[in-house]
Amino acid sequence: MVFPERFSNLPAYAWPRLRALLDPLEPGGEPVNLTIGEPRHAFPDFVADVIAANTTEFGKYPANDGRPELLEAIAAWLKRRFGVSVGADRLMALNGTREGLFNAAIALCPERKNGAKPVVLTPNPFYQVYAIGALAAAAEPVYVSATEETGFLPDFAAVPADILDRTAIVYTCSPSNPEGAVASRNYWKDLLALAETHDFRIFSDECYSEVWRYEPPVSALQVAEEMGADPERVCIFHSLSKRSNLPGLRSGFVASGPESMKHIRQLRAYAGAPLPMPLQLVAARAWEDEAHVEASRARYQAKYDIADEVFQGMNGCGAPEAGFFLWLPVDDGEAVTVKLWRETGVRVLPGEYLSRTVDGFNPGKGRIRVAMVAEEQELQRGLMALRDCLYR
Repeated sequence: MVFPERFSNLPAYAWPRLRALLDPLEPGGEPVNLTIGEPRHAFPDFVADVIAANTTEFGKYPANDGRPELLEAIAAWLKRRFGVSVGADRLMALNGTREGLFNAAIALCPERKNGAKPVVLTPNPFYQVYAIGALAAAAEPVYVSATEETGFLPDFAAVPADILDRTAIVYTCSPSNPEGAVASRNYWKDLLALAETHDFRIFSDECYSEVWRYEPPVSALQVAEEMGADPERVCIFHSLSKRSNLPGLRSGFVASGPESMKHIRQLRAYAGAPLPMPLQLVAARAWEDEAHVEASRARYQAKYDIADEVFQGMNGCGAPEAGFFLWLPVDDGEAVTVKLWRETGVRVLPGEYLSRTVDGFNPGKGRIRVAMVAEEQELQRGLMALRDCLYR
């Protein structure tokens, strides 16, 4: 039996690696799980009622691109939140944004770029689907480090010109996972100008855009519209998982120019898995409502304060600009993860599990990712145990 080689050298996914590392070991205290970024705040109370009122819709095939009510709700939210006007022909509902981030690469990556194998640039560390999308599209993934020196966002302009000329797609994430860095307007302007010069698309993963400390992050599509840039240059991806605490709903959307969306929708028609109709109606209601988002954001902002208090005076250990992860500096992420589990029962994720080693350097090697999703009291207990174990 022959299998494709392009996936043969992938490292194990982060969570099986973590289980293999820690599960054989006994925790040194009452376990506190600060690993996976699964929101634990309450989701909106209307969810069950909307599903119950529309159970007969399970007897119908779902609207492939998103039913009109859902697309209208998304368009209205984009207008309120970012001031951008997007018609239904520039939107598609997603069965989770991971689906969209993967399939958009297959739909939009050309077979050749300037006569050569195309390149897909991805941040390093990165959400693993970026690399898999590149490989599935028969492109070469190139990992661009995001470090403290670069503001925890990748400096794509520093990529050699010959690679940029082969680049078809650049994946970005703002607010970034795991660092919580936010791309400024100037960052987006520079990246859009680079995209024009080297003729590539920007895939902007904005799933953490509604979890922020002081100022709401801007969108790549928002800046593109302000600049009068070609709307085909940008695809943005949003989700209800973090915004509305609905990771199990598997609902998000992609927005881009009409020509790009035509190709993305065509692939969905043949190979996609649209969201069931009752869940599309839940999603429409969620995009229409901001009260639950504001309540959840207030709790995250309180968690930022907890982190700042616990790590007061410790450089590099405070809460981020946005998102709900701490990206803490350590000597060796994997060794520290084992130490924490054995001595305190606090469970974190080694930063190197989210990164690739390039030219001998792994930007996650000296970091651990800590998810601030637990209840406030449990989070404070876990962070204090972490601090006392690692930094004192």
